[in-house]
Amino acid sequence: MQRLKEFWISKASAEQRKGRAGRTGPGVCYRLYAEAEYQELQAYSTPEIQRVPLDSLLLQMIALGIPDCRKFPFIEPPTLESIESSIMRLKEQAALTEDEKLTPIGQTLSQLPVDVTIGKMLIMGTVFDHIDAVLSLAAALSVQSPFTNWAHRDPDCVAARKTLDSDHGDPLTLLNAYRAWLEEKADSNSNSKKWCKKRGFEEQRFYEMTKLRQQFKSLLTDSKLIKDTRADTANMSSQERSLRHGELKQLRMLKKEFHQTVTRKKKILKLSEGDYIQENEDELEDDEIDIRDVEFRMRNDSREVKNLLHQSTPYGYEDLTMLKVILASGLYPQLGIPDDFNKYKSDADQMFHTRGKGFTVLHPMSIFANQPDVLKLNESDIIMVQHMNTKLPIASKHQILFFLTLLETNKPYLMNTFRMPAIQTLLLFAHSIDTDPTFTRIVFDSWIEVEFADAAAARTMIITSFELRNAWTQLLARRLSQGEEPLSKLDTKQGRELGFGLVSFLRSEAFYTIKRLLAADQKDLYDRHFNPFMPDAGINFEADWDISVNALKGGVSLASFFTYGCLYGEIPDPDEWVCPVCSLNIMASPLELLLHQAQCRLTKLKESESQFEEEELKARPFSKAYYCNDCSKHLHLTPIEILRHKKSHQAGGNTVQKIKS
Repeated sequence: MQRLKEFWISKASAEQRKGRAGRTGPGVCYRLYAEAEYQELQAYSTPEIQRVPLDSLLLQMIALGIPDCRKFPFIEPPTLESIESSIMRLKEQAALTEDEKLTPIGQTLSQLPVDVTIGKMLIMGTVFDHIDAVLSLAAALSVQSPFTNWAHRDPDCVAARKTLDSDHGDPLTLLNAYRAWLEEKADSNSNSKKWCKKRGFEEQRFYEMTKLRQQFKSLLTDSKLIKDTRADTANMSSQERSLRHGELKQLRMLKKEFHQTVTRKKKILKLSEGDYIQENEDELEDDEIDIRDVEFRMRNDSREVKNLLHQSTPYGYEDLTMLKVILASGLYPQLGIPDDFNKYKSDADQMFHTRGKGFTVLHPMSIFANQPDVLKLNESDIIMVQHMNTKLPIASKHQILFFLTLLETNKPYLMNTFRMPAIQTLLLFAHSIDTDPTFTRIVFDSWIEVEFADAAAARTMIITSFELRNAWTQLLARRLSQGEEPLSKLDTKQGRELGFGLVSFLRSEAFYTIKRLLAADQKDLYDRHFNPFMPDAGINFEADWDISVNALKGGVSLASFFTYGCLYGEIPDPDEWVCPVCSLNIMASPLELLLHQAQCRLTKLKESESQFEEEELKARPFSKAYYCNDCSKHLHLTPIEILRHKKSHQAGGNTVQKIKS
């Protein structure tokens, strides 16, 4: 949580702020506080290491081989609580294992000198081949907000910016604004500075986004996650090179002329309507040089600006949904669920509960503060279910709110928020999922409870989430191990199918209730004495995980994150059921039904993969089966491709030998 609170300066800061008067030369300093108050000040300001999150720092320390960061001899040690919180967050981001060792994604994150959440978004962007738009989004979320102080107070600015607003959330609104600014830059007859002022934007932030985007791209290139795709003049025609040479020559002359100009316009502060102060520095005369525009055009020609515009544009609902999924993967568990009584409150009083902080509110500059209706359930979305005795709304369109920052001033505000469907997102990203014996009651991360209206729908969603999580984990592992080497056709196909599967899953429907568990609810949550019958599953819901009894919570651990039957609930009798995959009519318990359905779907998936491999072999008659001892993979390659593959390992071995020597 970030806090903006007033506090007294230190004595060292007070001495520094008096300037040279009485410090390095003659003079008198008059302070607007008493001598007694000065004596009560701290000697020095609180060190930064004791004020900021330590996630990135600890990750780099662990990557350097430091066994226990808690025992590291810091010059000005942070609190043990701060270290423990950062280690917990790194585990939640899958950067560390439970015994605090680096995971593959943690190793990659340690090589990226960026915030852990931003770094994870960038990595996931490379996995799903959406890196161009993710680069722009990550840059937009890493700079100060481009909105000026009067952006949301001036009705003309609000009206001019209306087409850029996205009801999906603030990050998508920022992306729309950046794209619209690039469109202005691509138009040689447009004045982007006036365009920004009319809409309440500070243009400097867009320049910063462009620079930061290129830096992020360079970091990913250096980490071998993407190939270097920088435009080269060799790809330009002679006419294009000649035009670019002339343009650069003219821009350099303008830059030189600007820096040689001795006179500078004085900045004048004007008090305008709304009690805010406005500087006239954005008001340029027609013949005055905009140095930031000159520098931007020196780094980016018209072709590069158009490429930036194209790369920053999500095309269609699927691309937009995948961007939100990638954002959620980096931000989880930074989410809030709406308060049960929001429907009775005014727009400005809508409240949301996070795991560590209850009763937070939307920031006034958030898109949802001005369009709160998109977060509310309509009466037509709510149904009545006779066997569910609850006052909570039963619907399929519950939503949760992800946030980038929790800022506390006079109130705790959620900053940079976007919405996601609740149950689907929780099933995909929760670190701990606990169910009752019927699969209808589920608790996520010990603080969000969901109750399904239909057990069959719950089982189907659970199985689908297992499949998607497994496919995601495997694809990520292959992507990180291969570096900049292109994915195989099968990996590309599976990545595309995973993207389609995620979009389809997020659009699926099931009726349920959702609520926040209070501290009293969490005390008596688990039925530690329930040990269900352990069937011979014949299937693993997670790689390297065997289904076993959970001794701590009770029930059965189907995966490292999923425990069945540990919540209190009625033990169901075997039920008659028709499998939607194989159409078999069986009588079984809920756990046996889940295992049967999962096994049928896995068999169908393997048949599909085998069929794809057979079709690929037919399309490449000269390829043959080849097992690589270096990467422990079964491949189908032509003789020439086998030689190239061996050579790539030899080159990698030589590089390792050089580093060791």
